[in-house]
Amino acid sequence: MSYQHLSTFERARIETLKESGCSLRDIARRIGRSVSTVSRELTRNSSSNGLYKPEAAQHRYEQRRKNCGCRGKWSSTVAEMIEEKLDATWSPEQIANRLFKGAVCFKTIYRWLYTGRLSRKAAVLRHKGKRQKPQETRGRFNIGTPIAERPAEVKKRQSFGHWELDTVVSGRGKSKGCVATFVERKTRWYVAVKMTDRSADSMEWAIRTLYSRMPNEVFKTATTDRGKEFSCYLVLEKDTGIIFYFADPYSPWQRGSNENTNGLFREFFPKGTDFNKVTDDELGRALQLLNNRPRKCLGWRTPYEAFIDEVLRLI
Repeated sequence: MSYQHLSTFERARIETLKESGCSLRDIARRIGRSVSTVSRELTRNSSSNGLYKPEAAQHRYEQRRKNCGCRGKWSSTVAEMIEEKLDATWSPEQIANRLFKGAVCFKTIYRWLYTGRLSRKAAVLRHKGKRQKPQETRGRFNIGTPIAERPAEVKKRQSFGHWELDTVVSGRGKSKGCVATFVERKTRWYVAVKMTDRSADSMEWAIRTLYSRMPNEVFKTATTDRGKEFSCYLVLEKDTGIIFYFADPYSPWQRGSNENTNGLFREFFPKGTDFNKVTDDELGRALQLLNNRPRKCLGWRTPYEAFIDEVLRLI
């Protein structure tokens, strides 16, 4: 049998039996309660001079009931903060750990979204699901330093200045315009440079453009696939000192940071986008949002914060 709180009638009987001189055990036996229940009731709800009044006891009980139970964490202020970050493309986990330091669980934010407690709809969440294995249709070349020879400190992300490169193309039937994408492995800083086509000359220009904008020691190595647009690597190694490492065929996980961030980039520019029609402002806005999301792998710092910290150490 579940526990039942004392009723007003029972409190009145306790008062009557107590005034008639009954012991605590007699009172408990007559009202069908335990001795500890009666003792606790008299201790908590008697006045300072020892008098017990059922009306006053019931009032104290009702006041205590108002203050018990779990207090929810939702408020209009909290909701506004969450919605602001959802608009900035942060995930609920990023919001919970960076904004609230875990005081609000990311599962709670998901629940608020799905139950309508937030004005934003669940559509603001990033898409999930398995991606299809890419089918390579480009030409390839088989020379160059294989990824197996890449130093362990680069593989383990222990040092700064090592990048992964790839291209993101326009939809079929669209223009030849595309984007060269760069991810610094340690800090996950992401850069995209528009190109007129997917040729080696365009890729060489994009890499030289990024290299010229970076301080010394910020661009040491590049890890790429074996697409023909990277056949310009020999002249770049000679002119810039960047060392190129080439991933094994059909092994996108060897450039996991770039593949993952390209997927996030595609949320702003879905497949079918004509990159010749994407403005510099639109591209810059997407990069700003991506680089200012807190990342779990960075201890909930943003790629921007991590990248700037590393650059300042070199100055």
